[in-house]
Amino acid sequence: MPKFDTMDGNHAAAYSSYFFTDVATIYPITPSSTMAELVDEWSAHGRKNIFGQNVKVVEMQSEAGAAGAMHGSLQAGALTTTYTASQGLLLMIPNLYKMVGELLPGVLHVSARAIATHALSIFGDHQDVMACRQTGAIMLASANVQEVMDLAVVAHLSAIKARLPVIHFFDGFRTSHEYQKIRVIEQEEVERLIDWNSIQQFRNRALCPEHPVVRGTAQNPDIYFQGREVQNRFFDEAPQIVQTYMDALKQVTGRGYNLFDYYGAPDAENIIIAMGSVCDTIEETVDFLTSRGKKVGAVKVHLYRPFSVEHLLNAIPDTVKKIAVLDRTKEPGSAGEPLYLDVVKAFAGKPSAPLIVGGRFGLGSKDTRPSQILSVFENLEKDTPKDRFTIGIVDDVTYTSLPESKVIIDAPEGTVSCKFWGLGSDGTVGANKSAIQIIGNNTDLYAQGYFSYDSKKSGGSTVSHLRFGRNPIRSPYLVYEADYIACHNKSFIYHLNVLQGIKDNGIFVLNCDWTDEELEHELPAGLKRTIAEKNIRFYTIDAISIAQQIGLGNRINMIMQAAFFKLINILPVEQAAQLLKESVESMYGKKGRQIVEMNWKAVDMGISSLRQVQVPASWAQAIPETEGQEEDPNSFLNRIQRKIARHEGDEIPVSAFTGMEDGTYPPGTTAFEKRGIAVMVPEWQIDKCIECGQCSLVCPHATIRLFFLDEEEQKRAPSSFKTRKAGGKGFENYHMRVQVSPFDCTGCGNCADVCPPKEKALIMKPAEEEMEKEADNWEFAMTLTQKEGLMDKGTIKGSQLYQPLLEFNGACPGCGETPYIRLLTQLFGDRMMIANATGCSSIWGASAPSIAYTTNAEGKGPAWANSLFEDNAEFGFGMFLGMAQLRDRLEQLMRKAMDTAIPDEIKAAFEEWIENKYDADGSKRASKKIVELLKDHDLDLANNGTGAADIETSAAATAVIGQYDPTIDSLLTEIMSLKDYLVKRSIWLIGGDGWAYDIGYGGLDHVLAMGEDVNIFVMDTEVYSNTGGQSSKATPASAVAKFASKGKRTRKKDLGRMAMSYGNVYVAQIALGANMNHAIKAIIEAESYPGPSLIIAYSPCISHGIKTGMGTSIKQEKNAVESGYWHLYRYNPLLAKEGKNPFILDSKDPKKPYSEFLNSEIRYTSLANTFPEEAERLFARSEEHAKQRFDALKRLAE
Repeated sequence: MPKFDTMDGNHAAAYSSYFFTDVATIYPITPSSTMAELVDEWSAHGRKNIFGQNVKVVEMQSEAGAAGAMHGSLQAGALTTTYTASQGLLLMIPNLYKMVGELLPGVLHVSARAIATHALSIFGDHQDVMACRQTGAIMLASANVQEVMDLAVVAHLSAIKARLPVIHFFDGFRTSHEYQKIRVIEQEEVERLIDWNSIQQFRNRALCPEHPVVRGTAQNPDIYFQGREVQNRFFDEAPQIVQTYMDALKQVTGRGYNLFDYYGAPDAENIIIAMGSVCDTIEETVDFLTSRGKKVGAVKVHLYRPFSVEHLLNAIPDTVKKIAVLDRTKEPGSAGEPLYLDVVKAFAGKPSAPLIVGGRFGLGSKDTRPSQILSVFENLEKDTPKDRFTIGIVDDVTYTSLPESKVIIDAPEGTVSCKFWGLGSDGTVGANKSAIQIIGNNTDLYAQGYFSYDSKKSGGSTVSHLRFGRNPIRSPYLVYEADYIACHNKSFIYHLNVLQGIKDNGIFVLNCDWTDEELEHELPAGLKRTIAEKNIRFYTIDAISIAQQIGLGNRINMIMQAAFFKLINILPVEQAAQLLKESVESMYGKKGRQIVEMNWKAVDMGISSLRQVQVPASWAQAIPETEGQEEDPNSFLNRIQRKIARHEGDEIPVSAFTGMEDGTYPPGTTAFEKRGIAVMVPEWQIDKCIECGQCSLVCPHATIRLFFLDEEEQKRAPSSFKTRKAGGKGFENYHMRVQVSPFDCTGCGNCADVCPPKEKALIMKPAEEEMEKEADNWEFAMTLTQKEGLMDKGTIKGSQLYQPLLEFNGACPGCGETPYIRLLTQLFGDRMMIANATGCSSIWGASAPSIAYTTNAEGKGPAWANSLFEDNAEFGFGMFLGMAQLRDRLEQLMRKAMDTAIPDEIKAAFEEWIENKYDADGSKRASKKIVELLKDHDLDLANNGTGAADIETSAAATAVIGQYDPTIDSLLTEIMSLKDYLVKRSIWLIGGDGWAYDIGYGGLDHVLAMGEDVNIFVMDTEVYSNTGGQSSKATPASAVAKFASKGKRTRKKDLGRMAMSYGNVYVAQIALGANMNHAIKAIIEAESYPGPSLIIAYSPCISHGIKTGMGTSIKQEKNAVESGYWHLYRYNPLLAKEGKNPFILDSKDPKKPYSEFLNSEIRYTSLANTFPEEAERLFARSEEHAKQRFDALKRLAE
């Protein structure tokens, strides 16, 4: 009997690949990482491949490293697989050429993803795989999860037989993360397809000293060309080999594939050719049109390389008159996109060739729905169809877009569609994955699940799209019309149209604690009207209170999922509850019985706590609020940001980005979001506060700050803005207040947790109360001037007098990274340049349109840019080089000018600047004088910056220098054209441990070795946080992480001591929660050091599973130091010049047991739950490593 299972595309690829894989060389990258994670997990738990072995899984330092190891493993005779996407695939291209040239049968499973160009996109299209089509690798495309399962098998079989590497690709996210109920291939079925003789021949060709050969020689012009051409037969034979295995697969499974599959009317006149997930949407559209008598069809491309013209032409009906070719990529400057050009070439010279047009679609996972495919068919019906068109966007600049059809294609009869609005980290997505699997695996229904996200980390919005029905579901696009909608966070109803697309008589569930009376007051009028007019069955459930009562914090997933199963009535509610509890055991079992039992209770309470609302008839007459007239409808805020925030970004036309063609975005946009997502918010207790500033220092989102008011500000403060007389020397004339921004706070609670007084000066209160009380107070606080300089900046309180220039970022509540970077902006933000490695910090800092870096009252602030993951150190070093060259030019110009007859005061200002060129404060003072003295030479002021001073400017310049001298005027004008370089800049290269310890280490090491004045800041989370928590070289022994499911075996890399070995690098290891003053001191020392500096900061992450929650992440840093897990130190080469020991150990001997720290985090205790014997051994090893590090540091301090 056929076996069915519900899984996503990544799971399907990993499942099939495991059969054929001896060795998997891997490196994490979104969205492919889960393939490698699954293979690693299966191997750890003893699953065997077809050779009866566990797959050998090895994580490398980069995708280039993974490809190199893959190449070597293949040469050694092991069938080797990797999993990658996007930039990672591009890093593998050099080794792909080698594997093709050496006829090696490796397989790369690629969840195809966009390439970073003007911006990073982690989402899906074909830009990455199209960059590989020239390598000679076989390229095989899958359109849906079932095809991924099947064609992954074909990929491995074909690679072995054809002696060529295969790139098996499918759409990132749309297929890689879409859940479908599919037919699973069994191992005995696979074994019937294997050519064991070809495998043995492959092994016989392996490098072996028993019968040595040489490969990879250097060749001269006389023979290299011939060596390339002699391989032609392998590429010529590959299409038939692939088709043969497709046919063989059909014999085993009953599911048939061809290199090009035709679908539609046998006498079609207009067809579309495409590959990837859009093919299912096209087929759904073809069904709609053929049922109405249209002669249309579609060709689905499976084998893209080698491209078989013969097989393509055989697939297309002779009746076809017009063809539209859709490419999910963009090749600027080309005559057409790749697939389009291949199809045009296929018909070149053919008599009566059809008219062929090409179009682009779906870049960066842009949703492609049937109405857009209808537009393509409508275009073909025209006498002169538009060529090189786009769909899915409104291009009102170059006018490439086709107008979207207004026809709505209904889902197949019997299909139920659902949408769930969730908050990142509340468990909504995970619970919906479980729901789809429960439905798919326990009913005869087909099921589909897809999940869309905004750019925030946990704390952002998620939308789960679920469908299920009696027939296979071919709808690889979002749910636009829903039978069931649930909103898991009540703040969404004020910002988003959560009921858009709900069907008449549908179900709406809102997580809230409102009574009927409060619903009347709180619900927006538009929402009420929709509920009434569409006769919606409306339910509420107070999931937050239930979760907190049980002990789950904000994890409401099981409560809401139980409510869903009760209302949707797919399974008997008792059976659904039992299946949910079984899924809890599977998901959370290794985290401990307490967590399992809490979630079981959540299931029961979710079923019993639903409350149906009797909808008043008056709601049908509710008048939706009209938005006020925008002051500037063309501003960035109104043109782009607010539309994206409302999930209306797909409708923004191309013209909205005119002037932003290079990817430039304005800073400070997060200040306008006011998301209001917190459940609890801190309330300041005015009489308990000791004015220490710790709350402000540790806040991950800069939502709580110290404000000091002078007499004028105190007088105009509203009555609700309660203050107290400020204490401390220098504050005699000021009042102070600790103010929270309630709509920006994420409610993590770290501020209250670290508040020193026994009777806390901060108490967590329900957010709604605080929003009502404190929103206006925050707005008033934003009108107050900064009281910088009242205290030494190098103190906790003194640092917090400076405006944070990183605010309201998109990081997880309680994030351990952001307090450090916010502090950097307070200390140096008005002159900072930041090169940010791709990772968590690039996402929470600058995900369009939410830019968390902002400016001060003078308009100055951090200038931020992101290049790639692997090259951040080099990128930042390049920033330094460019800046240094232009500052040297300034000095050169000043010295030239000083040799002329310029006034003494200008000469003195130049001398002062040259003397203080490398001093931050000194260069500021000198710069101010120069700018004032030479303002009449400022082309930004004169003639509107057109590039030449006018007659009046020349006259003013004459007044400055005594008499007009064109040489002097030219020198001073050029100096002023470079005025932005006068102040010494603070160059920061920031990123996580995945960058600094692994993929970017080579560049980081080289930059340190160059000896220049750059600052490197590493936020050490001990895992690859952004891609989901994979092991890195920063991961300590015994920690459980992805790619280390049985606990990491090897010790943590000692990056700090490696950097110290240069002798001229300032190195510090800090932990803000352990010693705040130490962290500030180290940062200031590092920045002022005239050479390279490296700061490694311990940064707790949600992936660690801190048992007391992320609201205690700052205190967890203290626990790490006090237990000897993390050590504080500074290495300052300047001390050596004074004859002192440059190394200072700032950690004391541990005062807490090491095991106490390990037992406080699930990343360690889960190992004890799953592999208890391994845990005991690895925990001891981890502790020994920590002691060895501390002993080594003690010796350095002697």
